[in-house]
Amino acid sequence: MNTDPSRLSVQPHSPAVSLDLRTTLAMAVACGIAIANIYYNQPMLGLMEASFPGATAITGLVPTATQLGYALGLILLIPLGDRIERRRLIFMQLAALGVALVALALAPSAWALVVTSAVVGILSTVAQQIVPFAAELAEPHRRGATIGTVMSGLLCGILFARTLAGFVAAHYGWRAMFGLGPLLVFGALLLLATVLPKSTPKTQARYSELLRSLADLWREEPELRRATAVQAMLFASFSAFWTLLTLHLARDYQLGAEVAGLFGIIGAGGVLIAPMAGRFADRRGPYAVIGLSCVVMLGSWIVFACWGSIAGLIAGVILLDFGQQGSLVSNQHVIYALRPEARNRMNTIFMGGMFLGAALGSAGATFAWQVARWPAVCAIGGGFVAIALAAHSAGARRLARAQQG
Repeated sequence: MNTDPSRLSVQPHSPAVSLDLRTTLAMAVACGIAIANIYYNQPMLGLMEASFPGATAITGLVPTATQLGYALGLILLIPLGDRIERRRLIFMQLAALGVALVALALAPSAWALVVTSAVVGILSTVAQQIVPFAAELAEPHRRGATIGTVMSGLLCGILFARTLAGFVAAHYGWRAMFGLGPLLVFGALLLLATVLPKSTPKTQARYSELLRSLADLWREEPELRRATAVQAMLFASFSAFWTLLTLHLARDYQLGAEVAGLFGIIGAGGVLIAPMAGRFADRRGPYAVIGLSCVVMLGSWIVFACWGSIAGLIAGVILLDFGQQGSLVSNQHVIYALRPEARNRMNTIFMGGMFLGAALGSAGATFAWQVARWPAVCAIGGGFVAIALAAHSAGARRLARAQQG
């Protein structure tokens, strides 16, 4: 790499720490609680706007500020996990997140709401500190299953955050939800304090060197490029569906947003597939799972296009979510095995690619809807999956040739 190898080299490993089920589940719960904070605001936006009359345009920036903050946190904070002892870093970030949520609950103005939302987004990336730590602690033959379990917790946080926020805000107001948030976060901190072991930092590199090394990792690791490209396209497909679901239900079935919310609960089936996919990847290798996941997601779009009913949407969303989670866990299995000393930086690149894919999928689906409504959305969603499948197949063939040579 371009940076000084002596500063970026792997440090001697401490004796392996057994990652038991209790610790794995605690990490899964903490991931879910952390990631949920970037989704609480979505069902509460109307109530926030009502609290600041005349500032609708400003409060409307809250979800965007939160997502941009999360993207910034991926770039600026996640690489620190390779430099700083991970247990301490996770505790510091959770504590700061709890304080930021208190400030958000007490926000006196619309602009304060936007700024504190961005800070919450930045600090909520602690979930992406926990996942590579779990991969580090897991035994190699159990790494896939461990990642799957922790990712199940993260998925639960995403799926149920809106439901919890909507219920609490409807009965007690939006400030109450952001008041509950710190209690959950500090609870997660206390839970992890009872089970999380200390880690050994993997590099002595300065922070600026860590950031510069991201470009080197991207250039030198073809499997990182393949995994990131594949998952970005699959997440683009996933986001295309969820971006346009509400409009599709309203236009073609005369159903409201509350029904769209129920589809999120149906998608919780992905919680079940993530550990299963991880165990299968441990036994048969992750590449088979990734290929199968692409085929399953492609099948979901065929169902969406050809089975024009609510039953078809339900069947399709189950397939879509199963494929998305299976590929995500398996691609993480691949990248975390590449360079143990750079797992957090690998995660920064991988998750950043997914974030860009989500933006591409949302924009593409919106354009497709304007052109030819739902059939065009199905075409572009399936097209993203086809690109992912082609990229995965090409990468798998290249890897096979390299191993034979």
